[in-house]
Amino acid sequence: MSEPFKTHYFEDLTLGQRETLMKAVMDDDVIAFADLSGDRNPVHLSDHFARKTRFGERIVHGLYTASLISTVIGMYLPGPGAVYISQTLNFRGPVKIGDVINVVVEVAELIEQGRRARLHCECLVDGKVVLDGEALVMVPSKHRTPRPAAPAKA
Repeated sequence: MSEPFKTHYFEDLTLGQRETLMKAVMDDDVIAFADLSGDRNPVHLSDHFARKTRFGERIVHGLYTASLISTVIGMYLPGPGAVYISQTLNFRGPVKIGDVINVVVEVAELIEQGRRARLHCECLVDGKVVLDGEALVMVPSKHRTPRPAAPAKA
């Protein structure tokens, strides 16, 4: 993505429309996420601890990976103004420090009532799905709906 962001209004969306984002996860990202979230599980931060796990090395927080889906939704598809209603997440495999995550968000359903979009979300590393799920978001309209007037004060 070269654009800082892109807004798609509900009327602009089409089934199958998709956006992608690629992100290499670095050690600094994992440390910053641990500081931000408070999740200091040593499987993410300690080489010594992580070597003894089934992963054999440190892994990236699952919710860090999921947060990249939020980046696509909030910045590119639908973009600024979109508001999460729900998100399902299925963790399919580990992400390791240095991996390049390819995030794909695709419009799966458009729901006219309430201007909602159901989005299929995937995160892949080396072509293998490491996380998938669905998001339901409210999408802004090109046509502003007037807000009801506030009741007059007595």
